[in-house]
Amino acid sequence: MFAFVVALIAVGEFYFGNTRGHINSVAVLSFVNSSGDPNTEYLSDGITESLINSLSQLPNLKIKSWDSVFRYKGRETDAKLVGRQLGVRATFKARLTQRGDTLDISAELIDVQNDTHIWGQQYNRKLTDIFALQDEIVKEITATLRLRLTGEAEKRLAKRYTANPEAYQDYLKGRYWWNKRTKEGLNKGIEYLQQAVAKDPTYALAYDGLADCYSLLAYYGFVDSKEAYPRAREAALKALEIDDSLAEAHTSLVFVKTFYDWDWAGAERESQRAIELNPRYATAHQWYGDALIQMGRLQEAIAEEKRAVELDPFSLVINRDLGDALYLARQYDQAIEQYRRTLELDPNFITVHGGLGAAYLHKSLYKEGIAEFEKELAISPHSAYALAGLGYANAVTGRRAEAQKLLDQLNQLSKQEYVPAVFRAQIYAGLGEKDQAFEWLEKSYEDRSIANLAEIKVDPQFDPLRSDPRFQDLLRRLNLPQ
Repeated sequence: MFAFVVALIAVGEFYFGNTRGHINSVAVLSFVNSSGDPNTEYLSDGITESLINSLSQLPNLKIKSWDSVFRYKGRETDAKLVGRQLGVRATFKARLTQRGDTLDISAELIDVQNDTHIWGQQYNRKLTDIFALQDEIVKEITATLRLRLTGEAEKRLAKRYTANPEAYQDYLKGRYWWNKRTKEGLNKGIEYLQQAVAKDPTYALAYDGLADCYSLLAYYGFVDSKEAYPRAREAALKALEIDDSLAEAHTSLVFVKTFYDWDWAGAERESQRAIELNPRYATAHQWYGDALIQMGRLQEAIAEEKRAVELDPFSLVINRDLGDALYLARQYDQAIEQYRRTLELDPNFITVHGGLGAAYLHKSLYKEGIAEFEKELAISPHSAYALAGLGYANAVTGRRAEAQKLLDQLNQLSKQEYVPAVFRAQIYAGLGEKDQAFEWLEKSYEDRSIANLAEIKVDPQFDPLRSDPRFQDLLRRLNLPQ
């Protein structure tokens, strides 16, 4: 892992108690790719994210998440302005240029309170010397500032998950494509991460990346859950076999236990272990909240989602999940406020429009609800998720013909690609056609897609079905308390 980590911790410790003030928060801005080659974007993004992830594990230093800083990517930034917007005392900025197998890096740390240059350096090294470069940065920074790190800090920051530079590059490429959250991106991510573990079979982080790619392929309905989730579980368990202290891998296992295994006790156990290992890992709190939602423990879920937002206030998915938790707790006004806040970060974040639309519908604001679902479909015209959402909205507002047309579109789409059965159950529930709704819920139970959409124990969309004995039987088979 890049030893920029140690450099920044060192600088932070240097200023504790200094007359300039207490520097205890840093925003690591996305490395600027000065190569002019989009094929090297993975390197600038990957190094940035790796640095953030490492720093976030350290006490006494608050680090803004990748989602928080990503919105500044590609923009000229003023240190003082970014500092105010993100609420940090210092910013770390760097430029990276790759020329063949050579890396040029220029980096600086700026005190945003008085816009002063704390530290800066330039490096020119071979790409294969990426780990040696880490050590050089550490030595130069610590020598310049005459700093001392505790033995525990040195041990934690010196930890490397691979000694193979090529495997590391493949890992960065894999995570770069995973962050796209598209079917193509997730499949490319799997390709690169498989190359990483082939080059280093002990690379725990790469196995964890594979687990996340497979899980999201299933969760977003891109592939059959039975195809992807078992692979995700296998990869997460392999990561933990190599390194049981990896909070990310415990968190990845939570996702599988929640959305595929329906192992609620196991999901809670893995969540608590991940949070114990890294209390400031926002995704661990987020996915623990998601598991608690499925179990119907909504107030606990809201607390976990709020904690995740506190740790990662600019993450779209985390902000959306807090909105979802509020919606499922029937706190519709608070949910609408949270969804709107999320859309201020990105007006085109597709699933937020669906959540906002559902909240409007349950407040009998039908025109506003339909409009949000239409926006969702306009952003992604061929999305089964968006088709199902608008179909449900039309169904509950009495537009049965329009709902049926969208149902027909889903049926046609299913002839070309995998469409989770739960999407059709959603529309039939909105139409009040209980027998068809239960038929498709049963199919979604069999293909294990039921959790792709429905927090079925608490989702208001399925309220018309709750009094039916078939619904209680379904909850029982999902291992959910009734």
